[in-house]
Amino acid sequence: MRRARNFCAALALAALPAPAFAQEFPQVFDGLFGPTNVTQAPRRVVSLGYVAHDDLLALGVVPVGLRYWYGPYPQGVWPWAEAALRGESPEVLRGEISFERIALLDPDLIYAVSSGISAQEFRMLSRIAPTIASAPEYGAYNTPWDALALGIGRATGHAAEAQARIDAIRARFGEIRDAHPEWAGMTAVAATYSGGAPAVFLPGDARADVLINLGFRIPEALEPHRGESFYRELSPEDLAPMDADLILWIGGPPRPQRSRPCPCAPLCARPEPVARSGRTS
Repeated sequence: MRRARNFCAALALAALPAPAFAQEFPQVFDGLFGPTNVTQAPRRVVSLGYVAHDDLLALGVVPVGLRYWYGPYPQGVWPWAEAALRGESPEVLRGEISFERIALLDPDLIYAVSSGISAQEFRMLSRIAPTIASAPEYGAYNTPWDALALGIGRATGHAAEAQARIDAIRARFGEIRDAHPEWAGMTAVAATYSGGAPAVFLPGDARADVLINLGFRIPEALEPHRGESFYRELSPEDLAPMDADLILWIGGPPRPQRSRPCPCAPLCARPEPVARSGRTS
C-alpha cells in the first residue's frame, strides 16, 4: 500500500481564487536525508509524492512529471484537477523511480515529500536537481495535508497563497463542525482493503485527519497506534479496531461489481449489531 496524502485538500484548494503574493528566496527545507536549499522559484518541477501534484496544480504550477498512484486516469490526475493541467500533459512516472526518465525532463526542482524515497535515491535525485524529501518529524509518509501544501507553496514561490488557502479550508472545517455539533460525540474511522487485508488509516494521514477535523474522534482501540504509521492492517478475524459510529470506506472499483465477494467477509456477515444500534457504516 502506498502513502497518499491530500486527496480532498487539493480539491478544496483548487476551488478557491488564487491571490498573488511575493516570496523571497532562498528557501531551506530540512529533510530526512539532510537540508535542501532552493535558491529561486522553479520553472520545471517533477512531483514524486503520490498526490503532491494536486497541490502544485491548485497553486497554478503544472509539473513536467508526476508520480502515478492508482486509478483509471492515464494522465495520473483525477477529474477534480484535470482543468488545472491547462491542456498540458506531464510525464506520468509509473513504478520504480527511473533516474534516466527524470533527468530527461530537465527539472530544476524535484518534490519528493511522501514519496518513500531512500537515502540513496535522494542522493541520486539531488545530482539531477534540488530534491526535497519528507521532514524528519513526519517520516516517509506521515506529512499532514497542510504541511504538504505549505511546503509546496514555499518551494514554488507561493507560500502566502498556500497559507491563505489552508486557512480557508480550516475555516470551512470549523463551519461544518458548528453545523453538526452531534458529530463531536461520535467515533469515525477511514478504512480500506488492500494487499489481502483490511486496514484503517491512522491520525496523521489525510483520510483520518479529515474526519477528525470534522469533529469526529477515532476509536479508542486505535489511539495506541497514533504516529506509528499512516495506516494499520487488521486481521479479517478481528475487526474490533474498526468498530465506530461511522466507517468511511475508501477504494474499490469505479463501478459496483455485484459478483465480487465482500472483502471483509466477517464484518459483512454480521451487520445486525450495527443496524440495531442505529449506526451507519
